[in-house]
Amino acid sequence: MLVEDDHDLRMGPPGGFDDLRDVTSDMVPGVEEQRHQPNLCGSVCHGGVDGIGDARLGQLEVGGAHRDPGSGSDRSAEAFVVGLGCGVPASVGDQQNGVGHIATVRSATVADNAGRTHGVGPHARPWPEDPRLDPELLESGDTRNVVDRYRYWSVEAIVADLDTRRFGYHVAIENLRHDLNIGTVVRNANAFGAAAVHIVGRRQWNRRGAMVTDRYLHVHHHPDVGSLVATAVGLDLAVVGIDVVDGSVPIDARPLPLGCILLFGQEGSGLSPEALEACAEVRHIPMYGSTRSVNVGVASGIAMTAWLRHHGESPGV
Repeated sequence: MLVEDDHDLRMGPPGGFDDLRDVTSDMVPGVEEQRHQPNLCGSVCHGGVDGIGDARLGQLEVGGAHRDPGSGSDRSAEAFVVGLGCGVPASVGDQQNGVGHIATVRSATVADNAGRTHGVGPHARPWPEDPRLDPELLESGDTRNVVDRYRYWSVEAIVADLDTRRFGYHVAIENLRHDLNIGTVVRNANAFGAAAVHIVGRRQWNRRGAMVTDRYLHVHHHPDVGSLVATAVGLDLAVVGIDVVDGSVPIDARPLPLGCILLFGQEGSGLSPEALEACAEVRHIPMYGSTRSVNVGVASGIAMTAWLRHHGESPGV
């Protein structure tokens, strides 16, 4: 079983590294892929492991890569995943103007800083005769971030079981520009049993925050608000916007509709004029401090639990 981890690398001052290269399996045994993506420099961090599920890897240490800004030589970083007990070479790219890179390392072992593995190990033989179980997970162990009842289950079996227990509300979010919060909204939708997630606007969205929970959800794309509204009409769902606008009602003023799509806007700008016009009603989350609002990832979790407080006893698609 392969797992995948994304790390932000702080590799020293701007102008530190050139010549971005990928690490391949012929360089490091057991590493099948090394990807890099542009990212603002940040501190070295623990990352969620994205493979068949998610877990935690050990701290990523970086060393031997610093050079003076403006010098002519190219240098590579060497990254060590502490919990794995092995060194994984990772090259880093141009950091002009403070831009670094995310290194994605795929390996066969998942461990934290102390060397502890998460989840369960290989299943003792003889294996249970259950079509829901994944032979690869039975053989290698299951380190995914899933509840215990789903240990060793295949993704398809988990989705089929969840489909019998999902609630009657849907979640939608506008994706007008690159918004890192969409992944959090998707993860919340998984955690709180939403029937489906609808991405409105751009098809591509940042999946990193979802921590692979989108695999267990039904995620639909709509090119525009009109397409979402057509789906809502076909499913007899009310579109309820969540935003702080004139005329909006506190989210707990009355129960949210049983059958509804909770629609969230873009971080910062909120619901677009087209989305507001499509809403049957708009609710806001009351604030009790100095801030006017919370980010859309937090707001989505609050709105979903508000729906569950009134309707959460009887799940169903």
